[in-house]
Amino acid sequence: MEKLLTPTSLLVSETDQKGIIKYANEDFCFFAEYKVSELEGKHHNIVRHPDMPSIAFKDLWDTVKRGEIWRGFVKNTTKNGNFYWVYATVFPYINSNGEKGYLSVRKMATKEETQKYDKLYKEMNLNKEVSYA
Repeated sequence: MEKLLTPTSLLVSETDQKGIIKYANEDFCFFAEYKVSELEGKHHNIVRHPDMPSIAFKDLWDTVKRGEIWRGFVKNTTKNGNFYWVYATVFPYINSNGEKGYLSVRKMATKEETQKYDKLYKEMNLNKEVSYA
């Protein structure tokens, strides 16, 4: 079952450079259906939906590791087997201790956007040569 974000939903998480969750806000926990204690210390792929093509995440990681901001549409899975779509922006940073990390901020994606990317991701999973756009 799809969980729909509202226009005011703002899902925020912070990970280390390996993708281990260091922080998750209330909205993220609510939509992912986890308590913050269940998310912190876990790899961010805990919410990765199997419909998401691996090339999309390769693009995300390649982009942020270059120190650039990544933006894109992501379908996530919840603890209870539901799913939700987001428009994500991932920011790389270096803290005052010199440690690299990533801040991800997600907001609602429109129905038109989710339909477009659902179709694209299905095509990408069938045909590995379709490029991510």
